[in-house]
Amino acid sequence: MSRTELVEFIAADAGLTKADAAKAVDSFWKGVTKGLKESQKVTFVGQGTFTAKVRPAREGINPLTKEPMKIPAKTVVNFKAGSKLKDSLN
Repeated sequence: MSRTELVEFIAADAGLTKADAAKAVDSFWKGVTKGLKESQKVTFVGQGTFTAKVRPAREGINPLTKEPMKIPAKTVVNFKAGSKLKDSLN
């Protein structure tokens, strides 16, 4: 499902305009981003948990030149599905 399809679904399901649904989706992601920056974790009970993890710097190999290269440290987002979400798919 694309962002546009999600906005259309939310608009139809909640009786909102597409513009209001798009604002809701944008606000949701802003809230998740703010939560990850502040506390490294955003939990939706039963639905899942977003966590921010730091990947340490490491050595890698450039696949084209086969030369070693340094890969810098970075923060990545991880999502672990909750029980309600898992159960709803089966």
